[in-house]
Amino acid sequence: MLITADSGGANGNRRRTWKTELAALAAETGLDISVCHLPPGTSKWNKIEHRLFSQITRNWKGRPLTSHQTILDLIGATTTTTGLSVTAELDDGAYPIGIKITDRQMQDLPISRDDWHWEWNYTLHTTP
Repeated sequence: MLITADSGGANGNRRRTWKTELAALAAETGLDISVCHLPPGTSKWNKIEHRLFSQITRNWKGRPLTSHQTILDLIGATTTTTGLSVTAELDDGAYPIGIKITDRQMQDLPISRDDWHWEWNYTLHTTP
């Protein structure tokens, strides 16, 4: 599986929890997971993000975002003349905060770094 991600927020290229959770997903699914991060500060190079967010913003037309349902309805009603459509659903799951990943846990990850820009590109393997 290949994931492309920006280098900010929870999926940043230096986030320990991101990598440990991807390693757990790799082990659970039996799939090696390769990750390619956009360089820091360049997430706006993501063409999908440009196409998606500009259309969502146009669809909102300054309407107040008064509830989760309003937001979901506005996002879900977004379409373009070229066929882009958007699906949205509320994730009301509870997610723990303040998780600390130790240096030892990081050393034990089944990760290999790519030769080209290893700091942004790596693979989490199903086994060490």
